[in-house]
Amino acid sequence: MTVIIINREPVELYKILKFEGLVGTGGEAKMVIDEGLVTVNGMTELRKRKKINSGDVIEFNGESYTIEFNPKS
Repeated sequence: MTVIIINREPVELYKILKFEGLVGTGGEAKMVIDEGLVTVNGMTELRKRKKINSGDVIEFNGESYTIEFNPKS
């Protein structure tokens, strides 16, 4: 499982996909969420602006990512 460090929380789901390079653009991030291809904490997530916090687990494209908060990063 890959760790994604965020420096503020919450962060919107589509922004994490975009800024971590899991998709090419914000529009693509919104599209994969709309298509039900992303889960948060084991549940399919269809809200593009779902607030993600430390401890959440995102799954996309066969990979799992755990979110950790570090305000100094």
